[in-house]
Amino acid sequence: MPSLLHFEEIDFLRCRFAVSPLWETHQAVRTLKLPGRHGYHTPWLRRIRTAAAGLDLTPLWLLMPRHGHTPDWFGPPPIGPAATFEEEIAAVRAADPAAAREDTARSLAATPGASWSPYGRAWLADPARMIRELADALEEVWQVLIAPDWPRLRALLEADIAFHSRRFAQVGLGGLLPEISERCSWQGGTLSVASPGRHERRLEGRGLVLMPSVFVWPHVVSDFDPPWQPALVYPARGIGGLWSGPTGHAPDSLVRLLGRGRAAVLGALDEPSSTTVLARRLGLAPSSVSAHLSVLRGSGLLTARRYGHEVLYERTPLGIALASGEPR
Repeated sequence: MPSLLHFEEIDFLRCRFAVSPLWETHQAVRTLKLPGRHGYHTPWLRRIRTAAAGLDLTPLWLLMPRHGHTPDWFGPPPIGPAATFEEEIAAVRAADPAAAREDTARSLAATPGASWSPYGRAWLADPARMIRELADALEEVWQVLIAPDWPRLRALLEADIAFHSRRFAQVGLGGLLPEISERCSWQGGTLSVASPGRHERRLEGRGLVLMPSVFVWPHVVSDFDPPWQPALVYPARGIGGLWSGPTGHAPDSLVRLLGRGRAAVLGALDEPSSTTVLARRLGLAPSSVSAHLSVLRGSGLLTARRYGHEVLYERTPLGIALASGEPR
């Protein structure tokens, strides 16, 4: 049965995109338990296998039923368009214990026996402690499994937003939403999302947060209850090339396409780097590297972000795919 989101005129003016490191952390935990999500992420799963084995994910999985409610306090929609993990986990820690207990009880009811498990009984008896323990568990997962790869993940998510922002301008919201996922359809001001259960909500001026996700694939999530802002979480474009690693040298095909200098710069960006660092690494003049970076960025192969006094360059999903040298 579909989930239905009904738009009013004001809602069209209050739609925005967002990126959420907390949501990627949640969905990565789900991915570890759901073989159907492993396809694109097999290289990542192999690499983090040992680190993941050292984490106790059981309490997190208990509140992530395959069919049923996940507590909204535990994984709320993003608080801003570019919130950091630290800001988002602080919002989780600030959850009201009474409301969190009610929300958690609803989630535990979706899993037979969960309410009477040792975790369930302890959480319902002391929801303030529950909030601390689960926030600590999420923070550990972030630090161990997600933070090391966050620059790469963020580059892909921001590239998705750039693409869909252009499509929004070209075809409007009603044209964009069915393009985001085949699970979405649009008719008469109502967004319909194919889902296991029925969920219906009128936005009533709150608008909609559109949020790409690496790990939510192949699903789409849309059911956030009041007072949370409605959100649509959908699979990001380009995840097929996300985990392609650098080859250690610029492939001949890439050299022919870009020229040796630009191919070398793109190949050297296996992690976010500044012009100065790249110039030192490649033995090139900073002015030459700067010129190459400008062309690569203008071609959609790199993104740039300012960190303090530095500008760091990162590959976009297209840049990752080209630098990998693998056929697409």
